[in-house]
Amino acid sequence: MAPPEHPTPAAPSEHSQPPPPAAAAKGKGKKKDDDDLSEEDQALKEQLELYVLRAQDADPGVQKLALESMRQEIRSATSSMTSVPKPLKFLRPHYGTLKSYFETMPESEMKKYMADILSVLALTMSIEGERESLKYRLLGSEGDIGSWGHEYVRNLAGEIAQEFQKRQDDDLPIDALMELVQQIISFHMKHNAEPEAVDLLMEVEDLDLLVEHVDTTNYKRACLYLTSSSKYLPAPDDMLALDIAYTIYMKFGDLASALRIALQLEKYVKQVYTSTDDFLLKKQFSYIIARHGLAMEIDDEIAADDNDKEILQEIVNNTKLSEGYLTLARDIEVMEPKSPEDIYKVHLIDGRGASSSLDSARQNLAATFVNAFVNAGFGQDKLMTAPSDSSSSGSSGNWLFKNKEHGKASAAASLGMILLWDTDSGLAQLDKYLHSNDTHVVAGALLGIGIVTCGVKNDCDPALAILMEYIGKDDSNIRIGAILGLGIAYAGSQKEELKTHLSAVLGDSQSPLEVLVFSAIALGLVFVGSCNEEIAQSIIFALMERSEAELAEPIIRLLPVALGLLYLGKQESVEATAEVSKTFDEKIGKYCDVTLMSLAYAGTGNVLKVQKLLGICSQHLEKGETHQGPAVLGIALIAMAEELGAEMAVRSLERLLQYGEQNIRRAVPLALGILCISNPKVNVMDTLSRLSHDADADVSMAAIISLGLIGAGTNNARIAGMLRNLSSYYYKEAAHLFCVRIAQGLVHLGKGLLTLSPYHSDRFLLSPMALGGLVTVLHACLDMKSTILGKYHYILYIIVLAMQPRMLLTVDEDLKPLSVPVRVGQAVDVVGQAGRPKTITGFQTHSTPVLLAAGERAELATEKYIPLTPVLEGFVILKKNPEYHEE
Repeated sequence: MAPPEHPTPAAPSEHSQPPPPAAAAKGKGKKKDDDDLSEEDQALKEQLELYVLRAQDADPGVQKLALESMRQEIRSATSSMTSVPKPLKFLRPHYGTLKSYFETMPESEMKKYMADILSVLALTMSIEGERESLKYRLLGSEGDIGSWGHEYVRNLAGEIAQEFQKRQDDDLPIDALMELVQQIISFHMKHNAEPEAVDLLMEVEDLDLLVEHVDTTNYKRACLYLTSSSKYLPAPDDMLALDIAYTIYMKFGDLASALRIALQLEKYVKQVYTSTDDFLLKKQFSYIIARHGLAMEIDDEIAADDNDKEILQEIVNNTKLSEGYLTLARDIEVMEPKSPEDIYKVHLIDGRGASSSLDSARQNLAATFVNAFVNAGFGQDKLMTAPSDSSSSGSSGNWLFKNKEHGKASAAASLGMILLWDTDSGLAQLDKYLHSNDTHVVAGALLGIGIVTCGVKNDCDPALAILMEYIGKDDSNIRIGAILGLGIAYAGSQKEELKTHLSAVLGDSQSPLEVLVFSAIALGLVFVGSCNEEIAQSIIFALMERSEAELAEPIIRLLPVALGLLYLGKQESVEATAEVSKTFDEKIGKYCDVTLMSLAYAGTGNVLKVQKLLGICSQHLEKGETHQGPAVLGIALIAMAEELGAEMAVRSLERLLQYGEQNIRRAVPLALGILCISNPKVNVMDTLSRLSHDADADVSMAAIISLGLIGAGTNNARIAGMLRNLSSYYYKEAAHLFCVRIAQGLVHLGKGLLTLSPYHSDRFLLSPMALGGLVTVLHACLDMKSTILGKYHYILYIIVLAMQPRMLLTVDEDLKPLSVPVRVGQAVDVVGQAGRPKTITGFQTHSTPVLLAAGERAELATEKYIPLTPVLEGFVILKKNPEYHEE
């Protein structure tokens, strides 16, 4: 609307209205405010008071002019953010007058005009909760709302949210509101206020509107806000937010980002593939899927050509992982095999315990694990694969027989860990042990075969073919080796054949308890997060049919864990099964209930469930109750979904340490371990260091193992020093020393190239297999004496499911390694920040391949190539930038 032409807006109406009232008003105003108003302000104030009078004039021309001028004043008033604009301030006393006059006005353009002004005035005058600004806005003209400024639009949005709730409750129509919402959204999206637009749409439950309003400039920010806020939204809104983000990414052809969301939603994955013809992109998708661990068949829809199909399937099967990992190792120059002595660094420890020769079989067993963890995936070490000089069996045979009975099983299986992901040479080297006369060695070799093929799939399924023969053998050690091997090899693949065979073992009343338990765990890992009813049934029956004596066995507690794995992260799908678990024998019923809840909500950040588990932890129980341990772990599993929740959980766990019963204190270190896995935060490290000298043996052992977990694969010098000191402190305690050794092995996992964190892709995706493996190991650690320190130490190998190289390996279009400069620095959270903030801080420039520590992010430092995925982690394909010209 054009501003009035007249320089003195009051002039034209002189004749129609005698001026005395204005003069009188002036006189009054002078006495009161004269001291504190400058001349300009005084003039403005008088001007506005005149407009208010004129606006109530009978002549419509005069009215229009007065309103027009008032509007002009309000609009042009620039003010600092902190104070109320001057015109609004001076019009305050007249708000009531104008309001009551408005009611008497006849319906006309003028009335709408007046409503617009009242709506703006209501911004500062109206009483809280009256929503007057919105009321007058709806009565006003259909003008552009943006012209009144951001603050006005913000206020409207807030009032709309309240009004919407009210109208929803009273079943009133909301069409008029939705039209306004449309206007506000388009205003916000044009002015870089995506978060506010998203918030308003969430309030009025209409996120679909967003898809129409985003454009190429702001879709990334809108989606970033959606995906980040989804962690804090209650179900089902969280899935809805991700769904909209997926739709927007697809609309703008950002397929790699869409795939990350598809993996999080566990649907649409194929759609992402079929919506592009770019074969390079499909290769990149396959790398992302392989890293996530999704078992997927590449079919004709995805790639029509057989050659292409084979190439993609090979990437999805992860067969390139070993090669890429070794490329990284060569680049960093850590190929040299390390012996356990290199890790213990005994020469750095002064005084006692430097040469402890206590319980040599157990020491050898510890060395076996350390050796396996440190040389994981390198294909060579100094104990098992050392080249033999004299005879054919050579030194590897010698080390194997330095272990007692079931120690030999772990020793043979450690070969699988050393040859991790390298199926061909792994199966070849393990084969000779399958023909041994010692049942333990055979059992270990079978487990080793499972470990070698962990996370690497193969079309001809060699592991399945070999291990299936041994499931029905008489010796229970061999059976456990084969069953656990299958569970590790096919975790997350949901293979039907395994269901039939392993369920048969579960249903067989003749099966020994330990075989039963490991069959259940294997099924839980293979069908992790599948909510498979049949398997759940067979595990429940197995639990119900156990005798009193068997229910008292510590190993029985892994059965509820197996049941929980089926529902890992699946939230309310678990409820029917949880109801059944309440009918169990009271020895296991509560344990089962808590375990199911904590696993079903793992990684969801569900606050209500955390409160419930904290409630369980606050009860003081009589001796013999064991279900508080899993409750403590549950708090950590649920809260690890996002940083804020994790920090709050660390603080809650500190409280539990001070006030909790003994069985709670035993679980707290493990919970801290999973919260900061492979991410050694200083405050957690100090807490664990303090607990590692605790008077209670179980607490201190759990704390020692957890020091290993938080430092897993980081080579963290401070933790390594703590563990060395602990090894001399506990030199007479065989059990503690064993835990210290395991922790030392974990800290140097893969010589510092591996991580155990189940999260990847910028902490956005959670790999269910990795989490399943960690949960199983942690639950076993709740009762160390009977599992890891007893004869089930090979449970530790299940952690292999979470082992992943923490690398960024860039490859060219033919998938050959390509070295480019990248900047690696601490990731910065840029959600909802204005402008184009830097996403990393304190970076250093390296050339790929590089290692990424927890909380680090990489970005390309060259314009020459374009990465095919926005998140630089794992294998990233680079294509040449056509617009790049060398200087």
